[in-house]
This record gives sequence, C-alpha cells and structure tokens, in this order.
Amino acid sequence: MSNDAPVKKKRKFELDPRLAAYKGVWVFIEHERGQVHPVSWELLGEGRKLADMLGVELAGVVLAAPGDDGQRFCHDAFAYGADLCYLMESPTLQDYRNDPFTRGMTELVNTYQPEVLLLGATTQGRDLAGSVATTLLTGLTADCTSLTIDMDNRSLAATRPTFGGSLLCTIVTLNYRPQMATVRPRVMAMPERQKGRGGRIIEHPLAMAEESIITKVLDYIPDDSRDKPQLPFADIIVSGGKGLAKQENFQLVWELARVLSAEVGASRPVVQAGWAELDRQVGQSGRTVRPKLYIAAGISGAIQHRVGMEGADCVIAINNDPNAPIFDFAHYGIVGDALQILPALTEAFRQKLATTRRAG
Repeated sequence: MSNDAPVKKKRKFELDPRLAAYKGVWVFIEHERGQVHPVSWELLGEGRKLADMLGVELAGVVLAAPGDDGQRFCHDAFAYGADLCYLMESPTLQDYRNDPFTRGMTELVNTYQPEVLLLGATTQGRDLAGSVATTLLTGLTADCTSLTIDMDNRSLAATRPTFGGSLLCTIVTLNYRPQMATVRPRVMAMPERQKGRGGRIIEHPLAMAEESIITKVLDYIPDDSRDKPQLPFADIIVSGGKGLAKQENFQLVWELARVLSAEVGASRPVVQAGWAELDRQVGQSGRTVRPKLYIAAGISGAIQHRVGMEGADCVIAINNDPNAPIFDFAHYGIVGDALQILPALTEAFRQKLATTRRAG
C-alpha cells in the first residue's frame, strides 16, 4: 500500500474565446504643451519586454489636437520601441479633459482590441485610467512596481505594494480585457532611444462635438511651483531631524545634498521649529516621496514621518539612539553622532565624485 497522497493536477486556464481576439500591448503617450511625459518612454521600454514575451506588437496611443505635434510624438514613440502608433486627432483633445480622452481611448480599445494597456501613474494618467477601466468594465492595477507575463494563462502579472507597503502583491486579470495598469514615473528604466527606427501610424477620428462636453478650459496657468522643492520627483533626498540639535547644524544636510545633487527634506519638528520651509517636510502631513536613496540624519522614524518615505528604494538612517524606530525599516543604519558622520560622508562623496570625473 502506498502512503503517497494523490497529486492534484493544476487545471489549465482557458481564456474566454471572445477575449482571444485581444492582441497587443499599448502605452498611452501622455503629453502637455508639446512635451511628452518621460514616464511614457519608460513604459514603452517595459511594454517592449511584455510584447516580446507575448509575441505581439507594441503600440503607442497618441490623443492630440490637430497641430499638437501628434505625428512627432508617434515618431518619438517608434524611437523608444513602439512598432506602431494609434493617432487620434480632434479639436476637443486640445487640452486634457476626462470626457473626450475617455471617449477617445475607449473607442480605440473597442475598435482595435489590445490585451494590455499601460498608463503613467501621473495626475492625468490616474484620472484617465480609472475612467477608461470603469467604462470598459475591466480590471486596473494601480501604482505597479513591476510587470511581467504569466505565460500559463497569457495574462499580465502586475505587482504593487499593499498593506501600507509592508507586502507586495501580484494581481492577474484573467477574464477581462484589456488588462490595465498604471506605473509611477521612474519606477521603470528609461530605454535607449534608437534614432531612425520607424513604424506605422494608424489614424482614427474622434466624432465628438465640443457642445457635448460639459467641462471647458478657460485658461492655462503655468505651474508656479517649478522653482520650489520637488521632493516627490527627486531621486536622492537628504533629510534632517531634531537630532541635529540646532538650526545651524542643519547646514550639514544642505552640504551633503549639494555634493549628491540631491533634494533636502526635513521632519515635521524641524519645520515647526523654523529650520526648513514647509515645502521640504516629509511625512503624513507633508510630502510623500519615493526616491532611489533617502538619507535620514537625526530623524527618529516616528510613524508620521515613516508613511511619507518608506517607499524609498534604499533608506540610510543616522541616529545616536540604537533603539530609534527608524532602524526597524532602514536598509542601512549608522549608530553615531550625525554632526560627525554627515561631514565625513560629504567629504567621502566629494572625493569619490572628483576621482570619477578625472577617470572619465
């Protein structure tokens, strides 16, 4: 007699025949005032990998007004990996508005039937993605950190943080198409631009009258925060806390940030004490950041601060209290006096960068 338990065979997933017609990977090319958002090119790089895995074409989707450089955007998309571009031009697409862009995107999807649709997790991308997914009655995975294809069921496997960032979950949309996902800027690597690479452009009209759109654009007001700290978009941030003891010592944070070409952040107590302006506050009541490197000097790591920066790829904590909460989630911890460690780091990085420049 065998004691072996019966082996259960994995039931093979069978895609609804009505969805089998959906083929191709699409990337929404987001643009404003003649400039394409870099996340669109980053997504084309990732989309190229997905399309190759599926054995299908990679397409860019450009919604623009006549004279808005739609053709140029398409040719730029070819240079970043697209095989073709769907170009929809209409005067109603002059500036981003939810109604015409949702109508245009859903019309393109219903006509040409892509299996994957990717958008940037920007203000515009998030607004459009939610409306399109709702209109098409399909699944949407937001703020993804990685994308791949589950070849067992030919489905997009989209991974994103969950439970406050303590876990990663992978979401698969099996029975609906297209499979949609948004990705934050700079999460994916920027592909190399291939000069001279071509593709084909498929033009599709949008039959939508201005009179049918409730929202009107009255004026365009440039972003008045361009000269202010851009913490949410920084790759490197050096932040200081009350552990630096006094305002004059906060200059050590600035010195290290200048050497690293980094932004300067601060904890809430530092801002309340007047050592740094409100635009530099990181935390629940300040800015939420996701840099590649976050250096926290003299910051205890209270939950208010943690929720604003725990999405950083790498956190280096400097604190003289070995029991400081920040060491519980920092990738690297230095127990010691930040007033001594910060100048040492600044000088070490300065010498390293100088050596690199001479070697280059």
